[in-house]
Amino acid sequence: MKTHRILPRLSSLFATGVLLLGLGDCALGTGLAWSAHSDTTHDWDFHAMLQPVPATAKFSDPDYNIWCGSALKGDDGKFHLFYSRWPRKLGHLAWVTHSEIAHAVSDSPFGPWKHRDIALPARGTNFWDGSCTHNPTVIRIGGRFYLYYMGNYGDRVLSKSLNWTHRNRQRIGVAVADSPNGPWTRFDKPLVDTTPGFHDALCCNNPSVAVRPDGGVLMVYKAVGAQGKLPFGGPVVHCVATSDSPTGPFNKHPNPIFVKEGVRFPAEDPFIWRSADRYWAVVKDNAGHFTQCGYSLALWESPDGLDWKLAKHPLVTTPEVTWADGRRQKLTALERPQILFDNGTPVALFCAAAETKDRDGSFNIQIPLQAPK
Repeated sequence: MKTHRILPRLSSLFATGVLLLGLGDCALGTGLAWSAHSDTTHDWDFHAMLQPVPATAKFSDPDYNIWCGSALKGDDGKFHLFYSRWPRKLGHLAWVTHSEIAHAVSDSPFGPWKHRDIALPARGTNFWDGSCTHNPTVIRIGGRFYLYYMGNYGDRVLSKSLNWTHRNRQRIGVAVADSPNGPWTRFDKPLVDTTPGFHDALCCNNPSVAVRPDGGVLMVYKAVGAQGKLPFGGPVVHCVATSDSPTGPFNKHPNPIFVKEGVRFPAEDPFIWRSADRYWAVVKDNAGHFTQCGYSLALWESPDGLDWKLAKHPLVTTPEVTWADGRRQKLTALERPQILFDNGTPVALFCAAAETKDRDGSFNIQIPLQAPK
């Protein structure tokens, strides 16, 4: 399932979309039913759509740090959330060594959520994803369920800094099931691997996918080059890859997206979808390079999924949330955005969140969205 083919030039042959969402006060002007995709076109203003969050819409676990979070509604009438978790006692940096993709269910997109099982557990260092699974994003295509993710393997040694061996072994995979309850079929090789000399020469992660009008799949993912000083490498950009099938092979397009001249790591955490004649992306803006609002979530749009520009209303949110009891809270993290749609209407913004500097006790939050008028 490796992908090494890089298309020689950008083409409008493929269409897809990317979107960004968030909360805050620094506003700038410039799918399928119960899915992560929309067939309706809007000049989205997600900042104006954000609503107070009920107490049940904070999914946490006293024994685990929780990160990421991608949801859909199953044929059983339940909402299914796929999220990353690892033992809280190991600290936040253990995400890169000990994360596993877990599965929770709820009767509502706003919880309460109940952990059900581990969708993608550790399976041994003889596999490319044998030690860690992370960055889940789930989509239903043609009656089957596709769970895209990042995986790696290594010694699982913890220290005061990131385990760079695990980080630099990050690759992108997909697991397939006939039900969100599994069982999930995994593959022995990555879906998207690194390519020497390309933008992803060191590692790749943060996959997000959208279905093209022709039935193919467009993927946007985070890519880390090998030009910078190791072990970090860099620059960190985003790439586009396309395939006729959800399970590949994927062809990589040559030009990076969501870039800022002179900045080596401007963005991450893309969530993409297609809305009628355009594509959208919500992306984490690491330092306000795009929203001019500091650390935030930004909205982009594209006619074809290849060439991107900031949307008319680029700010989704700063890291701040309003609870249903009227309390406003500044967060230390609001990342990994994903959107749940009901018949093309955005219903909820799912984000990883933290309240402390060390991100201890991190959780997933589901922010209600008011339909555009």
